[in-house]
Amino acid sequence: MNSSIRYVLASSSPRRQDLLASLHLDFEVLKPDFEEKLNSGETPGEYVLRNARGKAASSASLLTKRPDIKYLVIGADTIVVLNQEILQKPENEEHAYAMLRKISGQTHLVLTGLCVASVLYDKETEYHTHIGSTHVTIKHMDDEEIRRYIRTGEPLDKAGSYGIQGYGACLIREIMGSYTNVVGLPLTELKEMLDQISQKP
Repeated sequence: MNSSIRYVLASSSPRRQDLLASLHLDFEVLKPDFEEKLNSGETPGEYVLRNARGKAASSASLLTKRPDIKYLVIGADTIVVLNQEILQKPENEEHAYAMLRKISGQTHLVLTGLCVASVLYDKETEYHTHIGSTHVTIKHMDDEEIRRYIRTGEPLDKAGSYGIQGYGACLIREIMGSYTNVVGLPLTELKEMLDQISQKP
């Protein structure tokens, strides 16, 4: 029996939902129950891949398997890395200020861990992973400019305390690599993964 494909996004992020919708796929959203917590000795790459897989696995566990459906569950996690220090979402405005001071005038790395879980009725779930990386250079910002940006509210739910798709685009001097990777979902690599996995029996 040929299985139809259902796509599931393991994320409540509106930015990831918008990006996935741009691929013209019908998908449902299942928010994962997964805690992002850095383990001792873990590299940034190991961390984002573990988070992406954990999110995909969490949402996959909520599905009811059916013999006529193959589910492709997409999990992702995005971090900012400066000199091997992981900068995640700020805890408050002062934390956001401290992060923006750190990245001001610097080039940092944005990593997105991507995992697609292939869920079939009679098979063990398979996990396919990828790490997207983009170098981003932020212009020098003085204290007033940083405070003004924080007052927009935009930095408070973003890794590294800025959003490239919003007002934060005005802070970026240069980008080398995938733009959608910085937003939170490397679309080129994701589309290639989905196409490849969907063709497997």
